Amino acid sequence: MRRHQQGVALLMVLWATALLGIMLAAFAVSMRTEGLQARYQFDQVRARYAAEAGLARAVYGLTERDMRRRWVDDGRAYRFDFDRARVTVRLYNESGKVDLNTAAPPVLTGLFRAAGLDPERAEALSEAVQDWRDPDNAALPNGAERAQYHAAGRDDGPRNGPFQSIEELQRVLGMTPALYARVAPAITIWSGRTQPDPLSAPQLALQAIPGMDAQRAANFVGLRQQRTSALQAVPFEPGMVVSGGPGGRSDSETVQVQARLSNGVRAALHAVIRLDGNGADQWPYSVLHWAWANPGQQQPASASRSPAGAAR
Repeated sequence: MRRHQQGVALLMVLWATALLGIMLAAFAVSMRTEGLQARYQFDQVRARYAAEAGLARAVYGLTERDMRRRWVDDGRAYRFDFDRARVTVRLYNESGKVDLNTAAPPVLTGLFRAAGLDPERAEALSEAVQDWRDPDNAALPNGAERAQYHAAGRDDGPRNGPFQSIEELQRVLGMTPALYARVAPAITIWSGRTQPDPLSAPQLALQAIPGMDAQRAANFVGLRQQRTSALQAVPFEPGMVVSGGPGGRSDSETVQVQARLSNGVRAALHAVIRLDGNGADQWPYSVLHWAWANPGQQQPASASRSPAGAAR
């Protein structure tokens, strides 16, 4: 009987030891997981600050007094290291994009054709955009006013006023998510131009210019990025030269920044800023739009922000 009791006690000790070992292993795994999560979150914060440093560096480059050193806003890549992160910055002046509120009808049609629509659908979507922004309720021949939206089962209708954001284009009848994703980098509401400025236009926006095609646009982008200065002229067409300089350009800039740490953690920032530096008592820029690449972290900016990210 005594041996039986000793056997039971030994078995209980073994079970307790095994359970304790399992608990310790689970605790160790949990602590390791939390440690990895904390490290990843810390690296994400580092990458984000590096991306914001890229934005600050872009503002400095855009406002450099020495024109030979001023950064050129035609989409070329500028790279530098910051706090053990590799930062890549690309700049596009908003004058190089298709303005949803002021673009000429052929430019809108050209944009949608360049994005892959056939001529008939591109024309219809162009007219739907025009009906969205014009103040009347009379639809263009292939356009869309409230009656057409209702016929398509939509409760809403056109604004009959200027676009308030580029995202509003997604509400226009005929626009699809896939098409919007293609044209979003080439559209703006901050240029006020009837057609894009070739000196700073993304390739898709270049293709929206009447008479332009994909090959000619690609060739021009290649020539444009050989410039060493924003003031250098660029051959555009035989017998035609496009010169740099401030004339007709917007004071708004798209800044695309990607910061990558050595362990692969990265942050991507997309901002549209307006350069405001007219005096020592002013911030050098205000933010018109601000978005991080990760889902759920977009933050369109309705208020101006200082270089440190605080609201003015």
